[in-house]
Amino acid sequence: MIIQAENPVVEVHNLSVTYHNKPVLWEADFSIPAGNLVGILGPNGAGKTTLIKAIMNLVDPSSGYVKLFDRPLDEVRPRVSYVPQKESVDWDFPTNVLDVVLMGRFGKRGFFRSWTRKDKEIALACLEKVGMQDFQKRQISQLSGGQQQRVFLARSLAQEADLYFMDEPFAGIDAATEDSILKLLLEMRSMGKTLLIVHHDLQSAFEYFDWFVFLNTRLVASGPKAEVFNREILQETYGSKLTLLHTISNLLTKEGLPMRDETDLE
Repeated sequence: MIIQAENPVVEVHNLSVTYHNKPVLWEADFSIPAGNLVGILGPNGAGKTTLIKAIMNLVDPSSGYVKLFDRPLDEVRPRVSYVPQKESVDWDFPTNVLDVVLMGRFGKRGFFRSWTRKDKEIALACLEKVGMQDFQKRQISQLSGGQQQRVFLARSLAQEADLYFMDEPFAGIDAATEDSILKLLLEMRSMGKTLLIVHHDLQSAFEYFDWFVFLNTRLVASGPKAEVFNREILQETYGSKLTLLHTISNLLTKEGLPMRDETDLE
């Protein structure tokens, strides 16, 4: 089930990506409305990270194209922010927390202009939002995994974008950090921001997101939670992981959401 958005801020048209002649993302075609917290879900190897990287022009698609705010990325890049997987970052790079967050201001200032007082005020305010204001002079290599994730979120906030792509921002963090990040994401959504987030945990995803993109190399479904978060689509996305599906089935029943395939999974 693919529900196309009216007046979308993200349009993905027949997007395919191959590595060494092997398709890792196949003809994905969907759109996302503004002001939503969107979960991108699927099993390992489903193409979730590849989708985000292709949208951000970090990998070359073999076919298809993307429009953001009805334009190519290069024309609206200052309005778009990207938070990569924590594992893909060189945390041994010799820089401190404040400098990392100030990097989010490059889109406003350019690479070769010095930081203004306003830039530093914005960066400090963003650190305060993620509870890292007391670590501004700390080297990033000295931070815990959860603290590093908060710093990267602060950098993204400092960009003052309208559209955010985040790859596994909840991975490898403690419950308190997850709660604080979720609170921040909900606040951003209330401000009209659109956030697309690669996520791996179905049960928390059900609680967190209001729009879903389900992938398993190809696009399985895209749409509002009430329309696409059901047993049939989960079965098609995750295949034979029946224990997980039973847990989600119970959740769907509890919340009164549709289970379109009534076949017993035993």
